[in-house]
Order: sequence, then structure tokens, then C-alpha cells
Amino acid sequence: MAKQLEQPKIEIEIARNWQDYVLLDSGNGKTLERFGPYTLIRPEPQVIWKPTLPGKEWAKANARMQEEQKEYGGHWTSEEGMAKTWVIRYGSLKFQVQLGTSRHIGVFPEQASHWDWISEQISGSAKPPKVLNLFGYTGLATLAAAAAGAEVTHVDSSKHALTWANHNLTLSGLGDKAVRWIAEDAVKFVQREAKRGNRYDGLILDPPKFGRGSEGKVWDFYKNLPELVSACHDVLSDHACFVVLTAYAIQASALITYQAMQEMVVDHKGRITCGELATVEESGGHLLSHALFVRWTSRI
Repeated sequence: MAKQLEQPKIEIEIARNWQDYVLLDSGNGKTLERFGPYTLIRPEPQVIWKPTLPGKEWAKANARMQEEQKEYGGHWTSEEGMAKTWVIRYGSLKFQVQLGTSRHIGVFPEQASHWDWISEQISGSAKPPKVLNLFGYTGLATLAAAAAGAEVTHVDSSKHALTWANHNLTLSGLGDKAVRWIAEDAVKFVQREAKRGNRYDGLILDPPKFGRGSEGKVWDFYKNLPELVSACHDVLSDHACFVVLTAYAIQASALITYQAMQEMVVDHKGRITCGELATVEESGGHLLSHALFVRWTSRI
């Protein structure tokens, strides 16, 4: 008889501790959001309902992302005199956001609950845990881990993202923390770490749906996730305390990430939770899902 795997409970995780970010309204495939002093309109295809706020409130936005044919691509139109980069804060963390060539501006607000959870897993550790952040982007999870006392290795194939993340570390007053920056393909790096015998107590994984590495290697979530899971299993230390995986692959299911985590931590005792990362709209109360997540903690 086949082994019966534990059946997960799907949870909705909401980032509730923001002061510099608000999802003001959403509707007709767009969101109206405040990031610090500026209000932005960004495309969001899954928003199928009508806006709650009147059009005159949307007209007050400081900048709007103009969509092009490619997914999430386009250009920003902004009011005269608006800064292209500015700094916002989450708790003790400070970081730069900027308008570029896509809807992404350097921060995923829905991931703030991850930052809080990571800090909780690290706090109280007898010694600084070694944490590996793969596909680290602008480093906000790295900042949270470093601020909580971890030694962090931050990996991203984009040198621009690494520079941005390092700048955010300095902005947050964490420049003296033990953070190592690696510009490399994430899977290749983890596989090499396993061969070297290097192990980590915490893993933060935020793989894209699709992307290209520094050497042109293509990343495809569905094709490459098993390889990533296997490599991460091999670098988990005997005293590992947490793993968190976020997935923006819309066609996937939280059940996929849950069972991937089961394979990754098969040699460890603990608890797995999975579900969706969401933000709550201030005006009409709509719940907007952004990504799937799965977390493992050694704490039961």
C-alpha cells in the first residue's frame, strides 16, 4: 500500500505591519498603491472586479505603468518632478525603490510577512545561523536575516540586483553584518556547495517563473524546480532551522510547493505550512493573491 502523505492546510498569509505601503484600491486589471510619498498604478491581470474609489482618486496617481506586449513589460509615465528612485521603510529596514522598465520596482510588499517569520526563526539561536538566500534580488529577505543575527550568503545572477541589495544593506545601517554576495546561477552554486561539504541552517528560495542566468542559462520553474529541491536538500545542515520557498508561477498549486518542501526536508523533523501571499485592499477589502509559499520550521 502506498505511503499516505500528510495533507496540508492551505493558508492565506497577509502582510499587516506596513506603514510605507498601502494597497489603496484595485479594479479593471490594475492596482492603485502607495509606496512612501508616491502613488503608483500598476497592471494586475487577476483583478477582475471594478474599482471602489472614484476615477478622480486614481487620477491623483504620481506614476502609471504603461503596458506593452511582453509580460509585465512597458514603461512608466510620471508627473513632472517626481523622483525616479526613493527610499521607503519596513520596521527597521530601509531600501530603495525605483521606476524601471517593468512593473517591478524593487520590493514585493506581500513578502513582508516572510521577513517577519524569518526574523522569528533566527531569533534565540544559540549561535548565528548560516542562511542561504537564492534568487535574492534586491535583498530584503537578506536584510531581515542579517538584522536578526544570521550570517547570510546572497546569490543572484544579476550584478545589478546585487549592487542594489548591497546598497539596501547600507541604507539599513547593516553594513557591518556578515553578508556574502555571489553573482552566479543559483542551482550551480548550491550544487557546488554540496560537493564542497558546505551546509546551511536556513534557506530562502524565491525562484522566478522564467528567467535567464548570467551565462544565458534558462530557468524554467516547472523544469528546474526538482533539480533545485535536490540540491537544497544536500546543503541543509543537521541543525537546520527553517526553509521558505516563494513561487510566482501562477499556473502552479500550493500543493506542488508543499510536496517539494517535503522532499527537501525529508531528513528533518518539523512543521510545514503552505498557502498564498496576499495583500488587502484598503478601500473595498478585496483580497489580492500574489504568490504561493511554503515554509518549514524545525520548531514544532
